[in-house]
Amino acid sequence: MAVAAPQPQDPTPVLSLQNVSVTFGGVKALQDVSFEVLPGEVQCIAGENGSGKSTLIKVITGIYQPAPGCRFTVAGQSVQTMSPAQARSAGVVVIWQDLALFNEMSVAENIGIEAVLGATPRLVDHAAIRRTAENALARLGADIDVDARLSEFAIAQRQIVAIARALVREAKVIFMDEPTSSLTRTETNRLLDIVRTLSAQGIAIVFVSHRLAEVLEISKRVTVLRDGRLVGVFESAGMSQSRLTELMTGKTFDQSVKAADHAVSPVVLSVNGLSRRGDYAEISLTIRKGETVGLTGLLGAGRTELALSIFGMLQPDSGAISIDGVPLQLRSNRDAIRAGIGYLSEDRLSLGLIQPQSIEDNLVLPVLDRIIGRRLISTRKKAALVARWVSDLAIRVGRPVDPVSTLSGGNQQRVAIAKWLAAGPKLIILDSPTVGVDVGARAGIFEIVQRLAHEGLAILLISDEVPEVYFNADRVLHMAEGRIVGEYDPRRIALTELEAAVYA
Repeated sequence: MAVAAPQPQDPTPVLSLQNVSVTFGGVKALQDVSFEVLPGEVQCIAGENGSGKSTLIKVITGIYQPAPGCRFTVAGQSVQTMSPAQARSAGVVVIWQDLALFNEMSVAENIGIEAVLGATPRLVDHAAIRRTAENALARLGADIDVDARLSEFAIAQRQIVAIARALVREAKVIFMDEPTSSLTRTETNRLLDIVRTLSAQGIAIVFVSHRLAEVLEISKRVTVLRDGRLVGVFESAGMSQSRLTELMTGKTFDQSVKAADHAVSPVVLSVNGLSRRGDYAEISLTIRKGETVGLTGLLGAGRTELALSIFGMLQPDSGAISIDGVPLQLRSNRDAIRAGIGYLSEDRLSLGLIQPQSIEDNLVLPVLDRIIGRRLISTRKKAALVARWVSDLAIRVGRPVDPVSTLSGGNQQRVAIAKWLAAGPKLIILDSPTVGVDVGARAGIFEIVQRLAHEGLAILLISDEVPEVYFNADRVLHMAEGRIVGEYDPRRIALTELEAAVYA
C-alpha cells in the first residue's frame, strides 16, 4: 500500500500582526490591519501617502502602541506588546529613508558601532569593529573601504553600509523605506541584487516604495493599504502597475501617450550651443508654445545643471539662450524670472519651498511686487491671489496661514507649482516634479502639466523615470554625460525601447 508523501508545511512567519488599530486625535490611522512576513520573503507594503504604511512599521518596531485587541506573533511566539527593545531583540530592523548614519565616522564605525555598545564602559576594540564591518560587507558581496569616512561615498554606497549595519544587528526582517528614491537605475539594480542575496540567506525584506516597477520586480507579495485599511495581500506575479495603482487609490488612471505635434507653434525657448565645463556641452534645443519637452537620463547626466543655467543660476561658458526670439543675458534667477522663466526645483524641501513659512507666504514669493499697496503688502491682493491658485490647482489646505510643512508631499508640490504660475511665466522648468510624491498625487500633478500645456505654456519636464516623460511629453530628449544623445517621439517608439536606450 502506497504511503502518501508528506505535504510541505507553510513556513512559520517571522513576524505576524492581527487586528492592528491606531488612532491619533480621533483620526484612525490604521483600522483592523493584519500583516505577516515569511522568512526570506521579499514583500512590499504599497499605498499612497497617508495610507498607514509608516504607522504600521512604527507599530511593528514598538514606537507606536496599537489599540487593545492587537495580537503579535514573533517567530511563532505570541507577544503581548512590542517595544523598541523587543523589536530589536527579535531582529526587526528599519532602514529609514535618511539612513540615520554618521557621515563623519568611518564605514567600519558606522557598521560595527553597536558591537561595542553596552551598559558597562570598556575600551573600544577597533580591530574587532573593522573585522565585523568587513564580514558584513562580504556577506553582501560589496567592496567598500571600511577605513574611509562615510561622507566620501555616494548615497548608493551608504545604502549598502546601512544594510551591513542591519546584518550586524542579526536582522531577521529588514524594512527598507524608499530605498531607491535617490538611486540611478544601475545603482538600483545593484541594490536589488543585494536584496536577493539577503533573501537567499533567509532574511526577510519588506520594501516601501513609490516606484511600482521595482516593487513588482523584486517582491513576491504586495500588501496594499488604503486610508488606513488593508485592501489585501496580492501575488506580484501577474500584477501590473496599473492594477496595483487602482488597488492603492481606488481609481483608474489614463496610461496613454499624450504626445502631439507642435511644429507650427512659435518657438518660446531656444538654446544654441550651450556649454559649461564639467557639466554639459554643445546643448541645442527648442521648446514651442504649448509643447512639453521631456529631458531624461541617468543621474549625473547634467540635466539639473542645464536647467539651472536656463534659469540664470549657473553661468554657461558659451552658447546662447533666447525667449520668444530675444537673446537673454542671464546674470541671476531674477533676470530669468523677468524674462518669463519659472523653475520648480527637484529639492522641494530645501530649495522649492520655505518649510516653516505659511502656505500663502510661499505662494506669493515671486510676485511680491504685484501685491504691494502703499509701501506695504496688500492683504486683500494677497488673499485674492492665494485663493485663486489654491482653487485653480485644487490644493488641499487647512488654512492658508498654516506652515507649508503641514501639507502632504503632493500638495506641497502643487504650492510650488502655483508659486511660479502666479508669476505668469512663458516657460516653466519642472525638475523631477514627482520626487517623494505618491502615485495618486503624481497623476494629479501631470493633469496640471497637461492643462498648462493646453493653455499655451512651454514646459521642460525633467525626470529620471522614463515612463513619466514618455507618457507626458510631446518629445523626449535623452541626455548622457553632459550631451543630448537622442531625441524621440513617444508616438513612434515603444516605452521598452526608450528605456533600453536610456538605461543602456
